[in-house]
Amino acid sequence: MSAYGTTIPAARPRTLTVGVEEEFLLLDHAEGRPALAAPAILALLDGDPYVKAEAMRYQLETVTGVCTDLAQVAEELSRHRTLASRAAEELGCHLVACGIAPRQVPGLSALTADARYRELAARHGSLVASSCTCGCHVHVGIPSRELGVQILTRLRPYLATLLALSANSPIADGGDTGWASRRHRQWSRWPTATPPRVWRSAADYDAAVCRLIRRGRAMDERSVYFHARLSPRYPTVELRVMDTCLSVEDTLLMAAMARALVALAIADVNRGVPVPAMSDRRIVAELDAAARHGLDAPAVDPYTSRVMPHRDLLESLLPRLPEPEPIALLLRGLALRGTGAARQRTMWAQAGSPRRFAQLLAGATQARA
Repeated sequence: MSAYGTTIPAARPRTLTVGVEEEFLLLDHAEGRPALAAPAILALLDGDPYVKAEAMRYQLETVTGVCTDLAQVAEELSRHRTLASRAAEELGCHLVACGIAPRQVPGLSALTADARYRELAARHGSLVASSCTCGCHVHVGIPSRELGVQILTRLRPYLATLLALSANSPIADGGDTGWASRRHRQWSRWPTATPPRVWRSAADYDAAVCRLIRRGRAMDERSVYFHARLSPRYPTVELRVMDTCLSVEDTLLMAAMARALVALAIADVNRGVPVPAMSDRRIVAELDAAARHGLDAPAVDPYTSRVMPHRDLLESLLPRLPEPEPIALLLRGLALRGTGAARQRTMWAQAGSPRRFAQLLAGATQARA
């Protein structure tokens, strides 16, 4: 049973596995500023394989294993957040699930001492300094890379909906930015942080990645940051468009939605359902609107071509999804508590100070599903 009265669905056999990566900020107790405590926290955790360094020393990442049902995902997300939060508190800072730092970040002086991050900074210094935001990445297991390319094409119309659901970064530079996901605006400055294109085969996908690297727009395959991509390390489709989520239940919804959309794409491929025609320009416009307005932003239903808010699109999508009941349950929970962006704005209005705001963010981050 969750804190909001929803019950995590019982485990059932699943065809598609799922794994989640969550990125977090570290904010100090005194003023709610970014705290360069990640190396000390990792040392305290003594090499725990589920908590990892990120680009900046005020960031941490946690990862789940390969999960087969939502109850397992919820348990691992809760356990890893609790572990990292306790270590952070022991060292005088808060672990917070927030897509962007609420106060000014220190720049490249906070870079993690790692050869890969140093090389990224050498190539893209200003981007690394200003765009170190926190995302939620969901991996869904796929049978083949050829099928994965077809899945990417069919995910394109839903990228903005996933962003709207996860939006969790309205506060930055000490104030309300007016955006539901300021993170998306920052992250999209990267030259490869774009929607996937329509590729005919895995060979075409690989050629596109190679062109980006050859032209200097990416350092290597791992730094090709498509909003959804074939993972360079695992046999998965990796959805990367989402903000890191304020609560475990929010992240669980994103994991469930990601897997359901991949399953729907596979079913549509098998049924020969035509690929929805949607231009790159339209997808980018929908993403920008979702980043600004969240679930109230307009979206095009890829099956009917009707324009409606994302919250209505989700309602029309539910009957098409395989096993829609868990997602319907999680969506009802989100409707009751509000999106991460809405809850952050409420906290900001109540806090009265950046210090108190950091405390409220930490409390929401640590709440167990």
